[in-house]
Amino acid sequence: MTYRLVLLRHGESEWNKLNLFTGWWDAQLTELGQQQATAAGELMAARGIAPDVVHTSLQTRAIHTVELALRAMGRSWIPVRRDWRLNERHYGDLTGRNKAETAERFGADQVKVWRRSYDVPPPPIADDNPHNPNADERYAQVPADQLPKTECLKDVVARLLPYWEEGIVPDLRAGRTVLVGAHGNSLRALVKHLDGISDDAIVELNIPTGEPLVYELGEDLRPVEDKPVEERYLRSPEEIRAAAEAVARQAEQGG
Repeated sequence: MTYRLVLLRHGESEWNKLNLFTGWWDAQLTELGQQQATAAGELMAARGIAPDVVHTSLQTRAIHTVELALRAMGRSWIPVRRDWRLNERHYGDLTGRNKAETAERFGADQVKVWRRSYDVPPPPIADDNPHNPNADERYAQVPADQLPKTECLKDVVARLLPYWEEGIVPDLRAGRTVLVGAHGNSLRALVKHLDGISDDAIVELNIPTGEPLVYELGEDLRPVEDKPVEERYLRSPEEIRAAAEAVARQAEQGG
């Protein structure tokens, strides 16, 4: 038996457009982001992919993305499960800062370490940071010792994998087609686990916004086909490479 898992990064957000470190801040989708979400749903429907259940984060850019995608598929009625462990990486005290200005202040090399190293987090978020998301009521039930003040990708992997095992895997084992609507870093963490990507290689992987990424998994919940991640998307590898390069350029320019 095989199991189908679809990963979908949220569409462009307002803070993506403004070149700000977003992390756990609840930025909304732009008009383009909404269009990307709808197009993702239309593409899945055209390819005969019909999710039975959705897992998403507690951040509305991911929630709205899957809502728009499901509406385009005529499947707004399916169950949705939400959990903070699918949230984007917490960017600590970089949250709310312009990426280009941050590079000017701390140096491009230091910011690259914070952004792209696997195990070096940014400085913890300060209590007086006006964009500190930790007091948001949606996180009131998160145990205090688990609520992050900053994260590196290694931390995201550590908090996501327990949810994979206890939340997502049971739906897959029940034979459901699972759609996970989340974020660049939480999906990067899941792709690392599924494809066995090394710590060094995973930080270079860019996941395009609004592009369904489809896994067919075997009984061991590993991909049945050994192929590059870019060949698992519904669009052509050439289109995906171009979209991923655009994400990378945006990051380098402060996006």
